[in-house]
Amino acid sequence: MTTQFTLTRQDLRRLAITRQHLAKTERPPMMDVIRDLGCVQLDPIRAVERTHLLVLWSRLGNFDEADLETLRWEEKALFEYWAHAASMVLTEEYPLFAWGMRHRRDDKRREARYQKWFDEHPGIIELKDHILDRLRQEGPLFSRDIETEDHMRYESRWSSGRYVGVILDYLWTNGEILTVERIGNQRKWGLAEGFWPDNLPQEEWTAKQACRFAAQKAIRALGAATEKQIKVHYTRGMYPGLTAVLKQLVKEDVLIPVTVADLGNGYYLHADDLPLLQQIQAGDWQPRTTLLSPFDNLICDRDRTEALWNFFFRIEIYVPAAKREYGYYVLPILHGDQLIGRIDPKMDRKTNTLHIQNVYAEPGAPKYKKTVREIGQAIASLALFLGAEQIEWGTVPEMWADLKQAG
Repeated sequence: MTTQFTLTRQDLRRLAITRQHLAKTERPPMMDVIRDLGCVQLDPIRAVERTHLLVLWSRLGNFDEADLETLRWEEKALFEYWAHAASMVLTEEYPLFAWGMRHRRDDKRREARYQKWFDEHPGIIELKDHILDRLRQEGPLFSRDIETEDHMRYESRWSSGRYVGVILDYLWTNGEILTVERIGNQRKWGLAEGFWPDNLPQEEWTAKQACRFAAQKAIRALGAATEKQIKVHYTRGMYPGLTAVLKQLVKEDVLIPVTVADLGNGYYLHADDLPLLQQIQAGDWQPRTTLLSPFDNLICDRDRTEALWNFFFRIEIYVPAAKREYGYYVLPILHGDQLIGRIDPKMDRKTNTLHIQNVYAEPGAPKYKKTVREIGQAIASLALFLGAEQIEWGTVPEMWADLKQAG
């Protein structure tokens, strides 16, 4: 295929939004959403709600968390592993992540770091073996139940905390153990071999197969992407030989090189998404308004977010309160194909109150009554999902003052 396609930034925004189930369509099945996203990040912070639930709410609206729990722990259609961060990923894509596990086990630099740590802390190897023995003999155990006899602690240049935590992470990234249940932020660990469903794909992929699959997955989730953007999405940093793989996929007409107006060339579009792009360019696209988790897949690449949306976004969780520009756990407002503002919410579960501490409008944000109404509906929908009985409002831009009628 020799035709050179040119997209506007709006085309790419709308394509990415559609591919990530954020456009206005019929409500999709939960598994379809997760499959198209590729991964859903996990994070323990619950100032509003845990991010994986917010990511799904943004796309599904009010949903029953029990449906997700069924997918995770009963059907075992999902498991926890490292993607662009610690995430829920698809069991049907196990060959990709199994390659990642082998890659980490075979990584000589990684193994040397751990071996140095083992050598510097006598008894750690025995502790690792002891943990595995307990899991074999007693079955799955919560982290709090896996204790060291002398409560050793460690300090190292790459992390700090209890020794057992590092060992669990080491065994997890090696693929020897998995999270087999969660209660809140408490993880129950079990041997990986005891978790997998009977229909687990058993193919053993090469590095090239893994890269081919992951690159296509990332590109489709992003709508179109550069090599740099691919590298930090989905299986972040795990794209061996990516340049050669992209060239081969173009040669096979699987990928189409495209130019994005004002951003230049170097973007790749998956051929399967060309009809969708053409449909969007013909005007067949329905916008909607929602709020995004700060860890949402659409905006997790901050540089790409700024390039496509002119929206500078950084998480301020670890910024001292007095130095925060916007707030602790800020949710961007997606309105159609634009990021038009952000809200600073906090959920008080003792009083079942959703506090909207601040609302911020981006420069040039629309002030139409319809816009304000749709933002208000998104906030009201969030309150319903969180089980809030009331909404308390803080500072709201004057042009959006009618938002306070949302609750």
